[in-house]
Amino acid sequence: MTFSKPVLATDKKKTTLNWWEYWIGHCWMTGWQSIRGAFRIWADLMGSNYKDYALPRTVEDPEAECISWFWGTLGEDEVYPKEFLEYLMEMAEDVRTGKEKTCSLDEVMKELKEETNE
Repeated sequence: MTFSKPVLATDKKKTTLNWWEYWIGHCWMTGWQSIRGAFRIWADLMGSNYKDYALPRTVEDPEAECISWFWGTLGEDEVYPKEFLEYLMEMAEDVRTGKEKTCSLDEVMKELKEETNE
């Protein structure tokens, strides 16, 4: 799997997931979190607990919003490929160790304003 740019020489021991970390720590735990979320919303539906779904100025029917959230959570899949997670870990390690240059939000906004005003 290739991503936006090559990762710098980062210590692979810090950024590689073993079988246990990936399958149990990520896939299994993420799956249980998704199931928990779906059951929480299902319990709100069964108990007519729609107050958390009545967002001001945006939701006219909180029950319909709850139903929509329930069906939406059934299709959620927050499990990511192992290669992608390791890539993110390498990027974070590169930022932490200073191999990647970081910019503050103020610098980015200043540069953006300069480019749009020209």
